[in-house]
Amino acid sequence: MPVERVLPTADAADLIDLTRELARRELSPAVDAAEASATPPRELFCTLGRAGLLSLPYDEAYGGGGQPYEVYLQVVEELASAWMSVAVGVSVHSLTAFPVAMYGTDEQRETMLASMLSGESLGAYCLSEREAGSDIGSMRTRATASPDGASYRIRGTKSWISHAAHADYYTSFVRTDDTDGKGLSCFVVPADRAGLSFGAPERKMGLAGDPVAEVSYDDVEVGAHEMVGARGEGMHIALAALDAGRLGIAAAATGLAQSALDLAAAYAAQRQQFGTAIAQFQGLAFLLADMEASTTAARATYLHAARLKDAGRPFSKQAAVAKLVATDAAMKVTTDAVQVLGGAGYTRDFPAERFMREAKVTQIFEGTNQIQRLVISRQLLAEISNQKGSQQ
Repeated sequence: MPVERVLPTADAADLIDLTRELARRELSPAVDAAEASATPPRELFCTLGRAGLLSLPYDEAYGGGGQPYEVYLQVVEELASAWMSVAVGVSVHSLTAFPVAMYGTDEQRETMLASMLSGESLGAYCLSEREAGSDIGSMRTRATASPDGASYRIRGTKSWISHAAHADYYTSFVRTDDTDGKGLSCFVVPADRAGLSFGAPERKMGLAGDPVAEVSYDDVEVGAHEMVGARGEGMHIALAALDAGRLGIAAAATGLAQSALDLAAAYAAQRQQFGTAIAQFQGLAFLLADMEASTTAARATYLHAARLKDAGRPFSKQAAVAKLVATDAAMKVTTDAVQVLGGAGYTRDFPAERFMREAKVTQIFEGTNQIQRLVISRQLLAEISNQKGSQQ
Protein backbone atom coordinates (compact mmCIF):
# COMPACT_ATOMS: atom_id res chain seq x y z
CA MET A 1 0.00 0.00 0.00
CA PRO A 2 1.53 3.38 -0.98
CA VAL A 3 2.80 5.40 1.96
CA GLU A 4 1.11 8.77 2.37
CA ARG A 5 3.90 11.34 2.22
CA VAL A 6 4.14 15.02 3.06
CA LEU A 7 6.62 16.49 0.56
CA PRO A 8 8.10 19.99 0.46
CA THR A 9 7.30 20.80 -3.18
CA ALA A 10 5.09 19.74 -6.07
CA ASP A 11 8.27 18.68 -7.93
CA ALA A 12 9.14 16.35 -5.07
CA ALA A 13 5.66 14.82 -5.22
CA ASP A 14 6.10 14.26 -8.96
CA LEU A 15 9.44 12.62 -8.26
CA ILE A 16 7.84 10.15 -5.84
CA ASP A 17 5.16 9.39 -8.44
CA LEU A 18 7.88 8.75 -11.03
CA THR A 19 9.74 6.46 -8.64
CA ARG A 20 6.60 4.47 -7.87
CA GLU A 21 5.86 4.06 -11.57
CA LEU A 22 9.40 2.87 -12.32
CA ALA A 23 9.24 0.51 -9.34
CA ARG A 24 5.92 -0.90 -10.56
CA ARG A 25 6.99 -1.22 -14.19
CA GLU A 26 10.70 -2.09 -13.99
CA LEU A 27 11.63 -3.35 -10.52
CA SER A 28 8.76 -5.43 -9.16
CA PRO A 29 8.44 -7.74 -12.20
CA ALA A 30 12.17 -8.53 -12.16
CA VAL A 31 13.05 -8.86 -8.48
CA ASP A 32 12.14 -12.50 -7.78
CA ALA A 33 14.00 -14.02 -10.72
CA ALA A 34 17.03 -11.77 -10.34
CA GLU A 35 17.39 -12.45 -6.61
CA ALA A 36 16.96 -16.19 -7.14
CA SER A 37 19.68 -16.24 -9.82
CA ALA A 38 21.94 -13.63 -8.13
CA THR A 39 21.82 -11.48 -11.25
CA PRO A 40 23.03 -7.89 -10.67
CA PRO A 41 20.54 -5.41 -12.19
CA ARG A 42 23.14 -3.30 -14.03
CA GLU A 43 20.71 -2.20 -16.77
CA LEU A 44 18.18 -1.12 -14.17
CA PHE A 45 20.73 1.27 -12.71
CA CYS A 46 21.08 2.79 -16.19
CA THR A 47 17.30 3.18 -16.31
CA LEU A 48 17.26 4.86 -12.91
CA GLY A 49 20.19 7.02 -13.94
CA ARG A 50 18.45 8.25 -17.07
CA ALA A 51 15.45 9.10 -14.88
CA GLY A 52 17.75 11.18 -12.66
CA LEU A 53 17.39 8.96 -9.60
CA LEU A 54 21.13 8.29 -9.11
CA SER A 55 22.05 11.93 -8.58
CA LEU A 56 19.18 13.45 -6.62
CA PRO A 57 20.95 15.10 -3.62
CA TYR A 58 23.69 16.77 -5.66
CA ASP A 59 24.08 20.19 -7.25
CA GLU A 60 22.22 20.74 -10.51
CA ALA A 61 25.26 22.62 -11.85
CA TYR A 62 27.07 19.27 -12.13
CA GLY A 63 24.13 17.20 -13.34
CA GLY A 64 22.52 16.44 -10.01
CA GLY A 65 18.88 16.65 -9.09
CA GLY A 66 19.24 19.47 -6.58
CA GLN A 67 16.86 17.74 -4.18
CA PRO A 68 17.02 17.98 -0.38
CA TYR A 69 18.08 14.84 1.44
CA GLU A 70 14.58 14.55 2.86
CA VAL A 71 13.26 13.91 -0.66
CA TYR A 72 16.17 11.75 -1.86
CA LEU A 73 15.77 9.37 1.10
CA GLN A 74 12.06 8.93 0.46
CA VAL A 75 12.92 7.94 -3.12
CA VAL A 76 15.35 5.36 -1.70
CA GLU A 77 12.59 4.05 0.57
CA GLU A 78 10.21 3.71 -2.38
CA LEU A 79 12.84 1.76 -4.34
CA ALA A 80 13.51 -0.51 -1.35
CA SER A 81 9.84 -1.33 -1.01
CA ALA A 82 10.07 -2.86 -4.50
CA TRP A 83 13.64 -4.22 -4.55
CA MET A 84 16.05 -3.88 -1.64
CA SER A 85 19.20 -4.67 -3.63
CA VAL A 86 18.50 -1.80 -6.01
CA ALA A 87 17.87 0.66 -3.18
CA VAL A 88 21.13 -0.35 -1.49
CA GLY A 89 22.90 0.09 -4.82
CA VAL A 90 21.49 3.59 -5.25
CA SER A 91 22.60 4.50 -1.72
CA VAL A 92 26.10 3.14 -2.36
CA HIS A 93 26.39 5.04 -5.64
CA SER A 94 25.39 8.27 -3.94
CA LEU A 95 28.03 7.58 -1.28
CA THR A 96 30.76 7.22 -3.93
CA ALA A 97 30.04 10.73 -5.26
CA PHE A 98 29.99 12.38 -1.83
CA PRO A 99 33.77 12.91 -1.45
CA VAL A 100 34.09 14.70 -4.80
CA ALA A 101 30.96 16.78 -4.21
CA MET A 102 32.02 17.92 -0.75
CA TYR A 103 35.83 17.89 -0.84
CA GLY A 104 36.80 17.94 -4.51
CA THR A 105 38.30 20.87 -6.38
CA ASP A 106 36.24 22.83 -8.90
CA GLU A 107 38.04 20.96 -11.68
CA GLN A 108 37.26 17.59 -10.10
CA ARG A 109 33.61 18.52 -9.76
CA GLU A 110 33.50 19.56 -13.41
CA THR A 111 35.06 16.31 -14.60
CA MET A 112 34.68 13.52 -12.02
CA LEU A 113 31.39 14.57 -10.44
CA ALA A 114 29.68 15.36 -13.73
CA SER A 115 30.53 11.84 -14.90
CA MET A 116 29.37 10.28 -11.63
CA LEU A 117 26.03 12.05 -11.87
CA SER A 118 25.51 11.40 -15.59
CA GLY A 119 23.25 8.43 -14.96
CA GLU A 120 25.36 6.13 -17.11
CA SER A 121 28.16 5.38 -14.62
CA LEU A 122 27.98 3.35 -11.41
CA GLY A 123 30.38 3.69 -8.48
CA ALA A 124 31.80 1.43 -5.77
CA TYR A 125 32.81 2.63 -2.29
CA CYS A 126 36.05 0.94 -1.25
CA LEU A 127 36.66 1.40 2.47
CA SER A 128 36.38 -1.92 4.34
CA GLU A 129 39.13 -4.51 4.63
CA ARG A 130 39.12 -8.00 6.14
CA GLU A 131 41.13 -6.85 9.14
CA ALA A 132 39.80 -3.29 9.18
CA GLY A 133 36.02 -3.20 9.27
CA SER A 134 34.77 -0.66 11.77
CA ASP A 135 38.40 0.11 12.71
CA ILE A 136 39.08 2.28 9.66
CA GLY A 137 42.36 3.58 11.03
CA SER A 138 43.97 0.12 10.84
CA MET A 139 43.55 -0.30 7.08
CA ARG A 140 46.61 -1.61 5.22
CA THR A 141 45.95 -0.81 1.58
CA ARG A 142 48.64 1.73 0.77
CA ALA A 143 49.36 4.35 -1.89
CA THR A 144 53.05 5.14 -2.40
CA ALA A 145 53.94 8.43 -4.07
CA SER A 146 56.34 8.67 -7.00
CA PRO A 147 59.56 10.65 -6.40
CA ASP A 148 58.08 13.74 -8.07
CA GLY A 149 54.72 13.37 -6.30
CA ALA A 150 52.84 13.39 -9.59
CA SER A 151 51.41 9.90 -9.16
CA TYR A 152 50.83 7.10 -6.65
CA ARG A 153 50.80 3.32 -6.82
CA ILE A 154 48.18 1.50 -4.76
CA ARG A 155 48.67 -2.00 -3.34
CA GLY A 156 46.23 -3.91 -1.16
CA THR A 157 42.76 -5.41 -1.03
CA LYS A 158 39.34 -4.08 -0.09
CA SER A 159 36.56 -6.40 1.05
CA TRP A 160 32.76 -6.52 1.02
CA ILE A 161 32.56 -4.05 -1.86
CA SER A 162 29.17 -3.57 -3.56
CA HIS A 163 29.34 -3.31 -7.36
CA ALA A 164 32.82 -4.88 -7.45
CA ALA A 165 33.60 -5.84 -11.08
CA HIS A 166 30.44 -4.00 -12.21
CA ALA A 167 31.31 -0.40 -11.30
CA ASP A 168 32.74 2.23 -13.61
CA TYR A 169 34.91 3.79 -10.88
CA TYR A 170 36.08 2.97 -7.36
CA THR A 171 36.12 5.63 -4.65
CA SER A 172 39.04 4.23 -2.67
CA PHE A 173 40.40 5.03 0.78
CA VAL A 174 44.04 4.08 1.23
CA ARG A 175 46.97 4.76 3.54
CA THR A 176 49.41 7.43 2.39
CA ASP A 177 51.36 7.76 5.66
CA ASP A 178 51.34 6.41 9.20
CA THR A 179 50.61 9.59 11.13
CA ASP A 180 48.87 8.50 14.33
CA GLY A 181 47.63 5.48 12.39
CA LYS A 182 45.21 7.74 10.54
CA GLY A 183 47.18 8.94 7.53
CA LEU A 184 44.50 8.02 4.99
CA SER A 185 43.68 9.63 1.66
CA CYS A 186 40.89 9.28 -0.89
CA PHE A 187 41.34 8.50 -4.61
CA VAL A 188 38.89 7.94 -7.44
CA VAL A 189 40.16 4.97 -9.47
CA PRO A 190 38.66 4.33 -12.95
CA ALA A 191 37.53 0.74 -13.52
CA ASP A 192 39.81 0.22 -16.52
CA ARG A 193 43.01 1.02 -14.59
CA ALA A 194 45.71 -1.67 -14.99
CA GLY A 195 46.28 -3.78 -11.87
CA LEU A 196 42.69 -3.61 -10.65
CA SER A 197 41.10 -7.06 -10.17
CA PHE A 198 38.19 -8.64 -8.37
CA GLY A 199 37.45 -11.71 -6.30
CA ALA A 200 34.53 -14.08 -6.65
CA PRO A 201 31.22 -12.75 -5.28
CA GLU A 202 30.63 -13.55 -1.62
CA ARG A 203 28.01 -16.24 -0.96
CA LYS A 204 25.59 -14.14 1.09
CA MET A 205 22.34 -15.08 2.81
CA GLY A 206 20.48 -12.15 1.24
CA LEU A 207 20.69 -9.25 -1.21
CA ALA A 208 21.84 -11.61 -3.97
CA GLY A 209 21.12 -8.86 -6.50
CA ASP A 210 23.76 -6.70 -4.80
CA PRO A 211 26.93 -8.77 -5.35
CA VAL A 212 29.88 -7.90 -3.12
CA ALA A 213 33.46 -9.03 -3.63
CA GLU A 214 37.05 -8.16 -2.92
CA VAL A 215 38.76 -5.43 -4.93
CA SER A 216 42.51 -5.90 -5.31
CA TYR A 217 45.02 -3.22 -6.24
CA ASP A 218 48.28 -4.57 -7.69
CA ASP A 219 50.45 -1.50 -8.26
CA VAL A 220 47.46 0.44 -9.60
CA GLU A 221 48.73 3.81 -10.77
CA VAL A 222 46.69 6.92 -10.03
CA GLY A 223 47.54 10.53 -10.65
CA ALA A 224 47.88 13.07 -7.87
CA HIS A 225 44.97 14.87 -9.55
CA GLU A 226 42.80 11.83 -8.74
CA MET A 227 43.25 12.36 -5.00
CA VAL A 228 40.12 13.92 -3.50
CA GLY A 229 40.68 16.32 -0.64
CA ALA A 230 44.05 16.92 0.97
CA ARG A 231 46.55 14.16 1.59
CA GLY A 232 45.79 12.66 5.00
CA GLU A 233 42.19 13.91 5.01
CA GLY A 234 40.74 10.52 4.09
CA MET A 235 39.60 9.55 7.58
CA HIS A 236 37.58 12.74 7.92
CA ILE A 237 36.08 12.33 4.44
CA ALA A 238 35.17 8.68 5.02
CA LEU A 239 33.43 9.37 8.34
CA ALA A 240 31.51 12.33 6.92
CA ALA A 241 30.40 10.20 3.98
CA LEU A 242 29.25 7.44 6.31
CA ASP A 243 26.97 9.85 8.16
CA ALA A 244 25.14 10.46 4.88
CA GLY A 245 25.36 6.79 3.87
CA ARG A 246 23.79 5.63 7.12
CA LEU A 247 20.71 7.66 6.28
CA GLY A 248 20.49 5.89 2.92
CA ILE A 249 20.55 2.51 4.65
CA ALA A 250 17.98 3.70 7.21
CA ALA A 251 15.62 4.72 4.41
CA ALA A 252 16.17 1.44 2.55
CA ALA A 253 15.54 -0.58 5.72
CA THR A 254 12.31 1.35 6.26
CA GLY A 255 11.14 0.52 2.75
CA LEU A 256 11.92 -3.16 3.36
CA ALA A 257 9.95 -3.10 6.61
CA GLN A 258 7.03 -1.44 4.83
CA SER A 259 6.93 -4.21 2.22
CA ALA A 260 6.97 -6.89 4.92
CA LEU A 261 4.19 -5.11 6.79
CA ASP A 262 2.07 -4.75 3.65
CA LEU A 263 2.51 -8.44 2.82
CA ALA A 264 1.66 -9.56 6.36
CA ALA A 265 -1.40 -7.31 6.66
CA ALA A 266 -2.80 -8.40 3.29
CA TYR A 267 -2.24 -12.06 4.09
CA ALA A 268 -3.81 -11.76 7.55
CA ALA A 269 -6.86 -10.03 6.11
CA GLN A 270 -7.61 -12.88 3.69
CA ARG A 271 -6.32 -15.97 5.55
CA GLN A 272 -9.23 -17.80 7.23
CA GLN A 273 -9.02 -19.87 10.40
CA PHE A 274 -11.90 -20.98 12.61
CA GLY A 275 -14.28 -19.27 10.22
CA THR A 276 -12.75 -15.78 10.35
CA ALA A 277 -9.79 -13.83 8.99
CA ILE A 278 -6.78 -14.28 11.24
CA ALA A 279 -6.36 -10.48 11.35
CA GLN A 280 -9.44 -10.42 13.62
CA PHE A 281 -7.64 -12.33 16.37
CA GLN A 282 -6.35 -9.85 18.91
CA GLY A 283 -2.96 -11.50 19.33
CA LEU A 284 -2.23 -11.17 15.63
CA ALA A 285 -3.89 -7.76 15.26
CA PHE A 286 -1.64 -6.38 18.00
CA LEU A 287 1.39 -7.86 16.25
CA LEU A 288 0.44 -6.00 13.07
CA ALA A 289 -0.05 -2.82 15.10
CA ASP A 290 3.46 -3.15 16.54
CA MET A 291 4.85 -3.71 13.04
CA GLU A 292 3.12 -0.52 11.85
CA ALA A 293 4.45 1.44 14.83
CA SER A 294 8.01 0.22 14.28
CA THR A 295 7.94 1.11 10.57
CA THR A 296 6.44 4.54 11.20
CA ALA A 297 9.00 5.26 13.93
CA ALA A 298 11.84 4.26 11.60
CA ARG A 299 10.57 6.65 8.94
CA ALA A 300 10.31 9.48 11.45
CA THR A 301 13.89 9.03 12.68
CA TYR A 302 15.50 9.13 9.25
CA LEU A 303 13.39 12.10 8.15
CA HIS A 304 14.36 14.02 11.30
CA ALA A 305 18.05 13.43 10.63
CA ALA A 306 17.62 14.36 6.96
CA ARG A 307 15.92 17.64 7.84
CA LEU A 308 18.79 18.52 10.17
CA LYS A 309 21.24 17.79 7.35
CA ASP A 310 19.24 19.89 4.90
CA ALA A 311 19.25 22.77 7.40
CA GLY A 312 23.04 22.63 7.66
CA ARG A 313 22.94 21.54 11.28
CA PRO A 314 24.96 18.71 12.90
CA PHE A 315 23.29 15.38 12.25
CA SER A 316 25.91 12.71 12.92
CA LYS A 317 24.28 11.45 16.13
CA GLN A 318 20.82 11.51 14.54
CA ALA A 319 22.13 9.58 11.52
CA ALA A 320 23.43 6.88 13.85
CA VAL A 321 20.09 6.84 15.68
CA ALA A 322 18.22 6.53 12.38
CA LYS A 323 20.42 3.70 11.16
CA LEU A 324 20.06 1.86 14.48
CA VAL A 325 16.30 2.33 14.83
CA ALA A 326 15.40 1.66 11.19
CA THR A 327 17.52 -1.46 10.76
CA ASP A 328 16.48 -2.98 14.07
CA ALA A 329 12.89 -2.26 13.03
CA ALA A 330 13.44 -3.94 9.66
CA MET A 331 14.80 -7.05 11.36
CA LYS A 332 11.87 -7.22 13.77
CA VAL A 333 9.15 -6.43 11.24
CA THR A 334 10.41 -8.91 8.63
CA THR A 335 10.73 -11.62 11.29
CA ASP A 336 7.20 -10.92 12.46
CA ALA A 337 5.97 -11.04 8.85
CA VAL A 338 7.25 -14.60 8.57
CA GLN A 339 5.39 -15.39 11.80
CA VAL A 340 2.14 -13.89 10.49
CA LEU A 341 2.33 -16.03 7.35
CA GLY A 342 3.11 -19.11 9.44
CA GLY A 343 4.29 -22.08 7.41
CA ALA A 344 3.75 -20.15 4.19
CA GLY A 345 6.18 -17.51 5.44
CA TYR A 346 8.91 -20.11 5.74
CA THR A 347 8.59 -21.07 2.08
CA ARG A 348 9.87 -19.31 -1.00
CA ASP A 349 6.36 -19.12 -2.39
CA PHE A 350 6.12 -15.76 -0.59
CA PRO A 351 8.81 -13.05 -0.30
CA ALA A 352 8.60 -12.88 3.51
CA GLU A 353 11.60 -15.18 3.97
CA ARG A 354 13.63 -13.09 1.50
CA PHE A 355 12.71 -9.90 3.32
CA MET A 356 13.92 -11.44 6.59
CA ARG A 357 17.24 -12.52 5.05
CA GLU A 358 17.75 -9.10 3.48
CA ALA A 359 17.04 -7.27 6.72
CA LYS A 360 19.85 -8.94 8.66
CA VAL A 361 22.72 -7.28 6.82
CA THR A 362 21.27 -3.82 7.39
CA GLN A 363 22.27 -4.23 11.05
CA ILE A 364 25.84 -4.91 9.92
CA PHE A 365 26.94 -2.73 7.01
CA GLU A 366 27.62 1.03 7.12
CA GLY A 367 28.79 0.37 10.68
CA THR A 368 27.29 -2.38 12.84
CA ASN A 369 24.50 -1.42 15.19
CA GLN A 370 26.91 -1.97 18.08
CA ILE A 371 29.10 0.75 16.52
CA GLN A 372 26.02 2.99 16.15
CA ARG A 373 25.37 2.64 19.87
CA LEU A 374 28.99 3.59 20.53
CA VAL A 375 28.70 6.65 18.28
CA ILE A 376 25.42 7.73 19.90
CA SER A 377 26.61 7.29 23.48
CA ARG A 378 29.91 9.10 22.91
CA GLN A 379 28.23 12.06 21.24
CA LEU A 380 25.53 12.20 23.87
CA LEU A 381 28.08 12.27 26.70
CA ALA A 382 30.20 14.83 24.84
CA GLU A 383 27.16 17.08 24.53
CA ILE A 384 26.47 16.80 28.26
CA SER A 385 30.12 17.56 29.05
CA ASN A 386 30.13 20.58 26.77
CA GLN A 387 26.89 21.83 28.31
CA LYS A 388 28.35 21.57 31.83
CA GLY A 389 31.48 23.39 30.69
CA SER A 390 29.49 26.27 29.25
CA GLN A 391 27.54 26.69 32.50
CA GLN A 392 30.67 27.03 34.63
